[in-house]
Amino acid sequence: MELTDLKMYMAIIEEGSITRAAEKLGYVQSNITMRVRKLESELGAQLFQRNPKGVIPTEKGLVFSNYASDILLRMDEAIRAVKEPDYPCGPLVIGVVETVASSGPFIRALSKFQSKYPEVALSLITGTSPVNYEKVLNRQLDGAFFTGEFDLSQLQVAYEIREEVVLLTAADENEPAIFPDVENTAWVVFSKGCPLRATIEDWLHGVGATPTNIVEISTLETMLNCVRAGIGYTLLTKSAAAVNDDRLRAHPVPEQYKFATTRLVSRKEQFHSKTFAAFADCVRETGI
Repeated sequence: MELTDLKMYMAIIEEGSITRAAEKLGYVQSNITMRVRKLESELGAQLFQRNPKGVIPTEKGLVFSNYASDILLRMDEAIRAVKEPDYPCGPLVIGVVETVASSGPFIRALSKFQSKYPEVALSLITGTSPVNYEKVLNRQLDGAFFTGEFDLSQLQVAYEIREEVVLLTAADENEPAIFPDVENTAWVVFSKGCPLRATIEDWLHGVGATPTNIVEISTLETMLNCVRAGIGYTLLTKSAAAVNDDRLRAHPVPEQYKFATTRLVSRKEQFHSKTFAAFADCVRETGI
């Protein structure tokens, strides 16, 4: 059994088809089929069941796929550890949430990092917290920011900040700064998966209201402009809320919703990327 056999096997698992796996790997389909039969013979177990749409792994096949995946990941980790230069360089892909990406301190951290490490090709991918979390686990990102509580058992936390959350409304000079009516208003929110959107929904359910008037947007600046225009309310962390803007008014929220934790994480593994560590250092030193 060779590493190429494991790569072939995992390609079939991912594609759900020997034909598509052969196309993906640039192999002849008959060659893949022959190697699968050879692998099943060596292991003494059937690994796939055929169906009209392709193949699915058997129970033994699923067990084998877990080990095959671990072996390939450790091999990839070993190669990266050996090949990594002694200084930060090369590609670095970081997932960010909109509230972090638009903050002044984060932009300053990026400027410092790029100035200090010009040989790093940094890519920033904006996504919701759950998407960033999954992409780090799946090795689609080298690291990511996300807000809210997630299972951290497979991750290592490089930076963590606990921020105050405020209710943001449009400022009206003709009305006193009373606490707004949260039950009968529109809400400006990010897409589903955003923890602050989930907080809004939980808060409203707690007072017997249903969040039916929802304005979903994709950028922080659009959200702030919608609130400024009186289109609706929103919840944001103080660092993202532009609380010094005289067109906006910040209100306290109930104690159970008052704080949110944002973390910068990477995968928990034996290999520690010097490039990611340098990025995390710049974030910590700047203090987003």
